[in-house]
Amino acid sequence: MSKIQRNGQADSSNTSSSPSNRPRKRFKKCCRNFVTFMCTQVGVGALIVIYAICGAFSFRKIEGESEDTKEAEVAGLRSTCAEELWNITETYNTLDKPTWQNSTDIILQNYQRQIATIIKQGYDYRKPADIWSFPAALMFCLSVITMIGYGNMVPRTPWGKGFTVIYATFGIPLYILYFLNMGKVLARSFQFLYRSLHECTHERSIVDHRLEALENGSLRSLHRKKIIVPSTACLWVIIFYILTGTIMFANWEKWSFLNSFYFCMTSLCKIGFGDFVPGASLVTGSLIAETSKKVQEDPTIDPNAVTKLQRSIAEQHSKLAINFIYMLIGMGLVAMCYNLMREEVRVKLKELKEDTKLCLDDTRSRFVGCCGGRHRDVYDDDDDDGDDYY
Repeated sequence: MSKIQRNGQADSSNTSSSPSNRPRKRFKKCCRNFVTFMCTQVGVGALIVIYAICGAFSFRKIEGESEDTKEAEVAGLRSTCAEELWNITETYNTLDKPTWQNSTDIILQNYQRQIATIIKQGYDYRKPADIWSFPAALMFCLSVITMIGYGNMVPRTPWGKGFTVIYATFGIPLYILYFLNMGKVLARSFQFLYRSLHECTHERSIVDHRLEALENGSLRSLHRKKIIVPSTACLWVIIFYILTGTIMFANWEKWSFLNSFYFCMTSLCKIGFGDFVPGASLVTGSLIAETSKKVQEDPTIDPNAVTKLQRSIAEQHSKLAINFIYMLIGMGLVAMCYNLMREEVRVKLKELKEDTKLCLDDTRSRFVGCCGGRHRDVYDDDDDDGDDYY
């Protein structure tokens, strides 16, 4: 009776505890499935896109809404310079032209020196909201996590600099994981495509080889030979992709073909000089405001100019998004070529090792045969002399 009661109590405890553990088990299972999906190629690609978009919103919030004191400083310098020039003109007028000229030269040189110092500190006559538009911030995030670092946009605020350090700390390992996974996926896909095309073009020779092997009765030659993608095919893929980007950027950014090719090459090689960057000639909100003001003041200006600028903003945003995708796919193609070339080098080194081993064995056998033949001749001569003696 005691055993039955104990079993009944254990069953009741299990039934009472199982409903409370089900949500916890479901949550653990969902977390496990989510982590497994994120470690796949699609998950890593989606994660890096989401990470870049979140970073773009964050940088736009931190840097785009910050107060820029440089604009007010430049305006103050400009008004001070104009006031000093007016005072000198009132004082000397045209009666003392050399003194007036020397004084104005000193004031203008001082003004130029102060403006040059402000420009070196990062002032480029644009507001932070115009500089840190969403597409520009997205390209900045891409340059951070891919370690290209164009340098055309940099955070100015302390919060922006600190967030950049944290963002790069987690983004760079994520990009390396994407680089490795995407390289493997594209390498397998390209290998399958290349082997299929190779078998289609050499189908008759393969069939003849198998028939000959069956006639000879050699089953070993029926094994399928491993086809390696040559390095030239990888180079042609990269060249075609760079030429596609060259035409695209030349039409969109109004660059020359040489400059566009130069940008694509340096970006995919992760050099990133920063002298050519997509989106540098974007239409900003301040330009639209100035144009609308001019349209209201001057009736001769085309009234549809503001509408055209607004359309161009939408087009430029979509172009920058395509540029973002182009760079991500390009980095994946570079990883693909790295994996395929590494496999080819491994196979070539293996073949070289086997050929070297065969060459050494052949040299050793020839050397042993040559030396062994001479020793036999000596021994034979000694035996003949002994026979003659007896």
